[in-house]
Amino acid sequence: MAADSTMSNGRETACLNGEPAVKRSRESGNKVTVVLGAQWGDEGKGKVVDLLAMDADIVCRCQGGNNAGHTVVVDSVEYDFHLLPSGVLNKKALSFIGNGVVIHLPGLFEEAEKNMQKVYCLSLDFLVFNFHQAVDGIQEQQRQQQAGKNLGTTKKGIGPAYSSKAARNGLRVCDLVSDFSVFEEKFRVLASHFQTMYPNLYIDVDAELEQLMGYAERLRPLVTDGVYFMHKALTGPSKKILVEGANAALLDIDFGTYPFVTSSNCTVGGVCTGLGVPPSHVGRVYGVVKAYTTRVGVGAFPTEQNNDVGDLLQSRGREFGVTTGRRRRCGWLDLVLVRYAHMVNGFTAIALTKLDILDTLPEIKVGVAYTVDGKPLPSFPANMDVLTKVSVTYETLPGWCCSTEGARNFDELPAQAQAYIRFIEDFLQVPVKWVGVGKSRESMIKLF
Repeated sequence: MAADSTMSNGRETACLNGEPAVKRSRESGNKVTVVLGAQWGDEGKGKVVDLLAMDADIVCRCQGGNNAGHTVVVDSVEYDFHLLPSGVLNKKALSFIGNGVVIHLPGLFEEAEKNMQKVYCLSLDFLVFNFHQAVDGIQEQQRQQQAGKNLGTTKKGIGPAYSSKAARNGLRVCDLVSDFSVFEEKFRVLASHFQTMYPNLYIDVDAELEQLMGYAERLRPLVTDGVYFMHKALTGPSKKILVEGANAALLDIDFGTYPFVTSSNCTVGGVCTGLGVPPSHVGRVYGVVKAYTTRVGVGAFPTEQNNDVGDLLQSRGREFGVTTGRRRRCGWLDLVLVRYAHMVNGFTAIALTKLDILDTLPEIKVGVAYTVDGKPLPSFPANMDVLTKVSVTYETLPGWCCSTEGARNFDELPAQAQAYIRFIEDFLQVPVKWVGVGKSRESMIKLF
């Protein structure tokens, strides 16, 4: 048989009878399953991740830092996670933190020891230092003094750490576990940079370096080449790989309600950039949606209810931040917002959480459209000044006024609760796969 060659994208490719000698299928290899928040965070992603992680081989966190907070309840024991993937409770799965995550080492080791878990880090992970956290607090104080309002950050140093990354003077895990003398030199330069910017910032450089040297020894056995690791996992033998996003779509640095956002990409693109996963290996993408809407801190919130309804949702839902303990603002479900999140992420299906919090309401409203000055908005507004001015068009649905907490399948839910779920599906044109009616694993109803 005669072989010839063809030019493809400027490269010569060997062919056999006109066919490429090597065929590369887009469908070959393993695909990652992704769990993402579809609102402003606190939707209950940890519970969905925990559910899916029970038979996973690898569980990954792809972005964010210890500003995130996920709560999982197993056998009446409550676990709070900030840096670790929620899936670490499956001790048979390998857990690791992707290079899209910024790591505060004291927080990482404290959390790992508390939960008796081993977690691997990628060599490309950027580090959050104590002075990043101090700067975060200073910046918030300055915003309050200059503009009369702050961003409502967690003061965990996430923004300043990502700023160092973007300014290309940040330090990574690979720097820390290599030649420490070179790391020390770079650390002193970075600390001096922040002291120049903030003259009142005190940094005990020698003490922090001593602490970091100790962490370097503990961290070294846990560091791996993330790109190579993920490539082997994706192209090797069959594996179930689960990816957990922190924060949520409307907190995404590019697609969220800027500037009241986090400093990373919480949408599906962050899976690729945060883990080195090619887009062709992204499989199912599950969006987690709370049955109502909450938000921590400041920023526009069109469906917020500063009334008895908001108070009821807050108290029944025990809406306090896992990381900061701050009281969450509460309001009706905003499907305009969730539809926008679906446009960005392309959800395969929805996990609808905390339906039971609505059990006592005689009627339930759902935001279905925005208007400004009487004119309908065709899309979710990019400008936050516009978002603060929108009027919300609501669809009012009947409540069910009975407990759903004992339901374990869809048919056991009240007819009105079933109608509420179907309304959400019809509006979004995305199926609801799970419905949460309580805190435990058993309270997640699987529809299909």
